[in-house]
Amino acid sequence: MRKNSIKNTRINGEVQKELSTIIRNEVKDPRIHPMTSVMAVEVAPDLKTCKAFISVLGSKEAKDATIQGLNKAEGYIRRQLAKNLNLRNTPEIRFILDESIEYGVNMSKLIDDVTRRDASLGKSEEE
Repeated sequence: MRKNSIKNTRINGEVQKELSTIIRNEVKDPRIHPMTSVMAVEVAPDLKTCKAFISVLGSKEAKDATIQGLNKAEGYIRRQLAKNLNLRNTPEIRFILDESIEYGVNMSKLIDDVTRRDASLGKSEEE
């Protein structure tokens, strides 16, 4: 099975949906921030490993605590995943902090600042 096959894409979507449900409703670790979402999932073609990209809305400490909590609960999450999905193998899950949303927001703020500065310079030159 190729990495970008239709079957692999479908499995990625199902695993992402189940992971987000399990993390939101079933994991009771207090370290896991309530504003945690599963941004993307990449399951290997052999179904042995899985990378779960996690986004956390909060401080740096909340992000670190959430990743630690998810790593500690990996066995429970994997068992629930096996129970809910009918896969040949249940993949080992690696949780990776995804900071692309914060990066995008920061870039947008920088662009807005530059356009405001250019607009104010343009007005002062006209006068």
